[in-house]
Amino acid sequence: MAPSRGPVPTPRKLHKTLANHKGPVHVARYAKGTAKYVLSGGQDRTVRLWNPDLGTEIKSYSAHGYEVLSLTVAHDNSRFASSGGDRQVFLWDVMTGQTIRRIPGHMGKIFTVEFNEDATVLASGSFDSTVRLWDLRSQNRQPIQVLEESRDAVQTIHVGRSYIMTGSIDGHVRTYDLRMGELRTDFIGHPVTAVVPAQDNQSYLATTIDAHVRLMDMSTGKMLNDFKGHASSSYRIRACFGHGEAAVICGDEDGKVWAWDLVDAAPLQPNPPPQVHDKVITWIEHHPIEAGELITASADGTVKVWRN
Repeated sequence: MAPSRGPVPTPRKLHKTLANHKGPVHVARYAKGTAKYVLSGGQDRTVRLWNPDLGTEIKSYSAHGYEVLSLTVAHDNSRFASSGGDRQVFLWDVMTGQTIRRIPGHMGKIFTVEFNEDATVLASGSFDSTVRLWDLRSQNRQPIQVLEESRDAVQTIHVGRSYIMTGSIDGHVRTYDLRMGELRTDFIGHPVTAVVPAQDNQSYLATTIDAHVRLMDMSTGKMLNDFKGHASSSYRIRACFGHGEAAVICGDEDGKVWAWDLVDAAPLQPNPPPQVHDKVITWIEHHPIEAGELITASADGTVKVWRN
């Protein structure tokens, strides 16, 4: 997991503010590979493509009739998928700005979409308590599988190489082992808004609405560490790992970005951190390669790019 030299400093110097959305921004994701671009989705029903280095908008994608709540980018950056209030998943061509496909099937808003590694399968999780898996190579309109174990809305999905993890408002994280055909359920006890596995797939971060982020052992379901201090009681927020997985970073309902040492769970300085957004930070994502960059999205209508 973490290198013993301790965490790299959390990027806290504001580099650019991406402010073209009208209303809350629900999600912001880095492109794959060298991650030179950022996609964001918001209440204004648009998805926007940005150059975070220059702070400029490159393209806007409009087809949603309701708010955009989730985005996932294909491995080769040629396509992305989006979902939200529409009850269907939108698959887009990045260059043309057109939808390639719209996938109906859910009975309620779709909180989360996630590609598998080579973007041949798409998983979607909904207010209707189901996760549906779609084969993007097939023209068949039916899902290849429906996961119905959740007892409440599915807020978050991670698709691994041989497993799928889901987090639900029912307080459970479920790990479906696709090779073995097995399901493991971890009872966290509070609504789960985000699950982010470590790169070695030995542990994962679970963000919950009781103002805790928990590091969980993936094979046993035991809690390894507990990170707290941030404000979280009613909104979907997300914690992620810092660079090298030596820290845990989370935005909160007061517009602050918290960071903790992964090993001893102590808040990193500044503690408490300053308020950097006017409203709840709905999403945070660390740059996949660069040590010194992360992005935050907020209900205040902005995405902010942070550097060291």
